[in-house]
Amino acid sequence: MNPLNKIRAFKQSIWLDLLDREIMRSGKLQNLIDQDDLRGLTSNPAIFEKAISGSSDYDEDIIRLSKTEEDNAAIFFDMAISDIQKAADIFKPVYEKTNGTDGFVSLEVSPFLARDTDGTIEQARQLWKRVDRKNVMIKIPGTQEGLIAIRECLREGININVTLLFGLPRYKEVTEAFMGGLEDRLKEGNPINNVSSVASFFLSRIDVMIDPMLKEKDAADLKGKTAIASAKIAYQIYLEMISGDRFKKLEEKGAQKQRVLYASTGAKDPSLSDVLYVESIIGNDTVNTLPLETIDAFRDHGKVAETLTAHVEAAGKTMEEISDKGIDIDKITQKLEDEGIEKFNKAYEKLLKSIHDKKRKKE
Repeated sequence: MNPLNKIRAFKQSIWLDLLDREIMRSGKLQNLIDQDDLRGLTSNPAIFEKAISGSSDYDEDIIRLSKTEEDNAAIFFDMAISDIQKAADIFKPVYEKTNGTDGFVSLEVSPFLARDTDGTIEQARQLWKRVDRKNVMIKIPGTQEGLIAIRECLREGININVTLLFGLPRYKEVTEAFMGGLEDRLKEGNPINNVSSVASFFLSRIDVMIDPMLKEKDAADLKGKTAIASAKIAYQIYLEMISGDRFKKLEEKGAQKQRVLYASTGAKDPSLSDVLYVESIIGNDTVNTLPLETIDAFRDHGKVAETLTAHVEAAGKTMEEISDKGIDIDKITQKLEDEGIEKFNKAYEKLLKSIHDKKRKKE
């Protein structure tokens, strides 16, 4: 049996960390849904940059749109919204089959807004209205400035994918924003059963940053363990949230759980297993969003077992050992957040330049 299908027995959903026109046009996306039980899809500025810069699929649209629109960002979002709508329509049967639990496609606000609360809220509203699909989530970075935007957008009934989470204290703040947004919505007499959210915890980048530090401190035995330990502890925070009185009251009114979504789960270190961040964090009511090559690798040789709640005490000890080595994990995760924003800003700038260049070529 396909290991990707077996994961469903543990109530984990696999989403794809990729979107381009070729995967939709070729039928490959539909095949992943049919054969591998793919249940959703995420996009981000880097994914769109590769799709637009690396193919001619968008060239005609860029020329057509540039006749009535000068702003390159506006041209990008016109194209991105069109792609997201198509992907959402492909996933609509999954959304319906799962009663609105899965079948989601995510579109991110401009990375330039990561430190701009009001700008994020305004653009999230616009994108939500323009995409006009129930099975879409608007991605908002889980920055300090993003917390207020997340709460406000949930209050307004916008599905939110909280992205760029690295640190456990910040994740806890995100759970507060999630519950607060639903509580605000209830106070205004609005239903909450139709509002969906996930919290996206990035993994591999944590190990990429920390593993060289561990090697310097003669703690190479901890290599590749920090991100998985963080993932397991994050899930414990999630379990505490859903079992608490505050969420129970919301659940009685129809609230859906804000599942933990594990992102950046393709192993970046070639010395680690290419399915490490899949096999090690399989658990109930979670999402793992995978790049295509990791999906292929897991289909080929992935092993399936309930691992997310196994060895939780050992995960806590791993984090203690890292601290004992003089590594401040909270400082590291803040640095990763800053670098994540910077990385997406650069990808977005490159994307806008690519649109500009493609416009110029046709002049």
